[in-house]
Amino acid sequence: MLEGLREAVRKFLGGGSTYKDSVEEFIRDLQRELIRADVNVALVKRLSDAIRQRALEQEPPPGVSRRDWFLKIVYEELVKVFGGEEPPSVEPRKVPWVILLVGVQGSGKTTTAGKLARFYSARGYRVGLVETDTYRPGALEQLRTLAQMSGALFYGEPAGRAEEIASRGVKELESRGAQVIIVDTAGRHGYGDEQALLDEMRRIADAVSPDEVALVVDAAIGQRAFDLARRFHEATPIGTIIVTKLDGTAKGGGVLSAVAATGARVKFVGTGEKVDELEPFDPQGFVSRIMGLGDIRSLLERVREAEAEERAVKVVEEDIEKGRVNMRTIYAQLKSIRRLGPLSRVLEMLPLSTLPVKVGDEQVKLGEEKINKWLHIIESMTYEELDDPDIIDRSRMRRIAVGSGTTVNDVKELLAYYKSVKAVVKRLKRDRSLLRRFGLQAGE
Repeated sequence: MLEGLREAVRKFLGGGSTYKDSVEEFIRDLQRELIRADVNVALVKRLSDAIRQRALEQEPPPGVSRRDWFLKIVYEELVKVFGGEEPPSVEPRKVPWVILLVGVQGSGKTTTAGKLARFYSARGYRVGLVETDTYRPGALEQLRTLAQMSGALFYGEPAGRAEEIASRGVKELESRGAQVIIVDTAGRHGYGDEQALLDEMRRIADAVSPDEVALVVDAAIGQRAFDLARRFHEATPIGTIIVTKLDGTAKGGGVLSAVAATGARVKFVGTGEKVDELEPFDPQGFVSRIMGLGDIRSLLERVREAEAEERAVKVVEEDIEKGRVNMRTIYAQLKSIRRLGPLSRVLEMLPLSTLPVKVGDEQVKLGEEKINKWLHIIESMTYEELDDPDIIDRSRMRRIAVGSGTTVNDVKELLAYYKSVKAVVKRLKRDRSLLRRFGLQAGE
């Protein structure tokens, strides 16, 4: 599924063409792979337009190449298509937690019920399984066997109304201490005629008041999952989606994107036939795998750091312009100093001999060790101390030193640096001509 996307990424990183041409070529490759994976054509077009617009209009922060920045854009837009950044929590919000599994025949509901039992049993929950399917021969014994394999409690009846069996089963398992109760339902109707199935599903939901309704979808149906999920949701609110047989079809991208387009969340995906081959779905991890970006998190972290430093530069510039300096200013400046932060640019332009305080090279070009030490010190300060460092007396210095794993002398050194910066900024505030020399306007 989407195997060609990795090759498109490698080709893009290899360069050769201009950035704009490379972007267009990558988008064409992406479109081809997504359509091949049965992703809706209109969705592919919207995705392509969004990627193209961001790639050509947005500029990467300092220290990040345009090609790395482009891959970040592609990654973020694909994550949106496949469900968003935050996967749904797999943990029950209370006990007992009742999960109602619904879906059409052949989607793999009963097998999925057994896999869920194994999943939650492995996490330390006492699990119970209820079989309400009295139509399919062998359904009762299949789920009973799966319950034994996972050590789960079991309840089922060979005949009767599904909603009554479900109600009795949930009550029985709850009395036996089940913390997660999974109710399997019939799926005897095809994709074109689900009305009887939907009516039965609604009656079961009314009878057991489930905490979660999970629609089980076969990945092979591709983008048809959109209409299926919508129809089921109209009958009873679908909380989550479980996609089965994802490993056995090229249409996985289609089903995942179609489900996300309904507003529902994919919670689990089946990755094989074995009872333990069910895993929580993580859109970020999925996109990272199909793009072949095993180190995507380090790339994103690098971009985030660059963006944070860019914001820090703005903080320092605003403080200088307004003549305001506190430890928050120093913290921002220290974060950005490796990229020749605003203070460094200011000091290089000033006639230092005229300043009331001498600021030497050691203070301007702080070593890595000193920067890290000072950041730790600032992080150990209270909000009050951050806003007004002048209140820090010897008692506060000792507390800050202990909290940051440094010495009182280290804290004193930082405070001396703060005072020298404050003196420089005051000088700038008084002399508007100096501000104009590096493009700032004096605040009123």
